[in-house]
Amino acid sequence: MTMIFELTNAPTPECHASTIAETSSGLVAAWFGGKHERNSDVGIWISRDDGTVWSAPLEVANGVRSPAKRYPCWNPVLFNPRNGPLMLFYKVGPSPSSWKGMLMTSDNDGATWSEPRKLGWNDRIGHILGPVKNKPIQLEDGAIICPSSTETNNLWCVHFEVTWDLGETWEIIGPINDGKVFSAIQPSILTYSDGRMQILCRSRQQVVVQSWSEDGRNWSELAPTDLPNPDSGTDAVTLSDGTQVLIYNNTTKGRSPLNIAVSSDGLNWRDQIVLEDQPGEYSYPAIIQSSDCNIHATYTYQRKVIKHVVLDPSRLCASPHIS
Repeated sequence: MTMIFELTNAPTPECHASTIAETSSGLVAAWFGGKHERNSDVGIWISRDDGTVWSAPLEVANGVRSPAKRYPCWNPVLFNPRNGPLMLFYKVGPSPSSWKGMLMTSDNDGATWSEPRKLGWNDRIGHILGPVKNKPIQLEDGAIICPSSTETNNLWCVHFEVTWDLGETWEIIGPINDGKVFSAIQPSILTYSDGRMQILCRSRQQVVVQSWSEDGRNWSELAPTDLPNPDSGTDAVTLSDGTQVLIYNNTTKGRSPLNIAVSSDGLNWRDQIVLEDQPGEYSYPAIIQSSDCNIHATYTYQRKVIKHVVLDPSRLCASPHIS
């Protein structure tokens, strides 16, 4: 376990909502940081890991709209498609109900970035946001499916935004719920060898909720899992061997502990590793598997720094323990 930057060298008073991706040059992480969440000075920061050390954080995006107007940035999501530049999605706006989705790209693994551009508008969902918190998946035909959600009129609804041309144009699938039975946001997508997909979502109902699809277009009604949720973000990844891995707060109140659970079928989950269990906030995780099969997770550590954890997948078969 390492801190991406030390508290004594923190570039901002607070930080949150990290994301991580692998490139040919190593890992890249991003998060939002500023005085505090929702403050107008909050921008998007990145750091790159060359395999030895994380680089000094650099602010790459902000919400400046004019000399007199600046909005906070939110929830960056990094994604490295098979054929195309590294993508950095993020949101700008005073609150989630008024977010505008933005996209920047990098042709050199995050060393430099393009000018940001808006993702556009859809009459069904409003502003296109891209992946709202968790990473997309890319299908064999090249389609990038972004798990997304909206928070408007006090309703939390899940939908998907699909692009075949790296964000130039979009197709919207959903919303798949009306926000009344389950208020759910921030889905992550798991895949199965038979072609099925599963999403796991944060909810207001103190439980992680799920939905299933056989084609990525038609989704079952949201239903509860056996996993608790304290109205806090989760993330999940399908490993190369088919194991499903979820990182989440195993509680219905607060944002500690932070656990990793595993499943072979997406229905029966086993808590395997406790990453954090002390009082405080350990939240908004991101998780990927790199090309060397190691598992990488980043998460908010007390709102002050971003922590990076590397796990050998063989540890997921051992007895549960505190790391």
